Amino acid sequence: MPIKSPLPDVEIPDSALVPFVLERAKELGDKPALIDGPSGRELSFAQLDDQVRRMAGALMAKDFGKGQTLALLSPNVPEYAVAFLATTMTGGTVTTINPVYNTEEIEYQLKDAKARFLVTIPQALEQAKKAADDTGVEEIFVIGEDSFSELLKADPLDEQVAVDPDDLAALPYSSGTTGYPKGVMLTHRNLVANLAQVHGAMPLDPDDVVVAVLPFFHIYGMQVILNLALRAGSTIVTMPRFDLEGFLKIIQDHKVTRAYVVPPIALALAKHPAIDDADLSSVRMVMSGAAPLSDDLSKAVAERVGAPTIQGYGMTELSPVTHVAPIDSQKGGSIGPAIPGTECRIVDPESGEDAHRGELWIRGPQVMVGY
Repeated sequence: MPIKSPLPDVEIPDSALVPFVLERAKELGDKPALIDGPSGRELSFAQLDDQVRRMAGALMAKDFGKGQTLALLSPNVPEYAVAFLATTMTGGTVTTINPVYNTEEIEYQLKDAKARFLVTIPQALEQAKKAADDTGVEEIFVIGEDSFSELLKADPLDEQVAVDPDDLAALPYSSGTTGYPKGVMLTHRNLVANLAQVHGAMPLDPDDVVVAVLPFFHIYGMQVILNLALRAGSTIVTMPRFDLEGFLKIIQDHKVTRAYVVPPIALALAKHPAIDDADLSSVRMVMSGAAPLSDDLSKAVAERVGAPTIQGYGMTELSPVTHVAPIDSQKGGSIGPAIPGTECRIVDPESGEDAHRGELWIRGPQVMVGY
């Protein structure tokens, strides 16, 4: 028998991604939406909304839209949100690429995703050019240089291009058990649904400040950090790469309230001596994902940081979240119950019958449409 979420149902609107994520942008105005951690450079909600609309207008002027793909090859910087949301506002699809990929890996994804445009950073430009040379990429835009800045001077797109909720919005790549990674087809409905579901299980608000060290190219960073925090009106402080000293400084300087981590970072929070001298008093919750977090490590982090430490479960194919432990959970090591609107079963793969151990089957609006 499928097990349903014990949490109250949430409304999942038939909305495109951008109107849902930026619904409160004008209301929030000058409040910082994204802060570049290393430099302190800020992008307010009003500026983000304006730049998304202008880049969308520039892409539309290049006849970019439905059925076309823009590739995003960049670490976490505020402009990542601009490029990601502007692309989906045109009805196009974003494929997000790991910026530490080698030339062959980048080329494979550009070809497989049929990318027409590529957005990158100056440090990755040479490799991006080599990778794109024998693909369908027509133009490369470089964050921080004229090619990207000119996009932000275009006439803004007033409204989201009409899309069906089942149209593709994002095409992240997930490593399979064999062969090359596979493009995971996620629709506007998938992404919007999971944002609503996660907020129902683990709400954020405009007073929250989130540190974004987990990469936006990965579904965890893309959805649980970037899109969810913007939807909630929270402020995101970006880090292009993890280093413990910089991570702790961002938490102190920006009074971070939520730290989304993976187990190796959790281990540093539990064990590293630098934590003794850090002011982590602003942190109200630590959440770990992407790999199992043991009961002992969860408790060690909670004691050291002075904040509840929980974990969730999901995968790229599930947009990504299906389970989240309650913030007051006493069951360390547990992924918690299914989030609203999600059903799950544990099934014996041979018999197809319910079992105590076996495959975890998931049903919900966040499940991908395919590879």
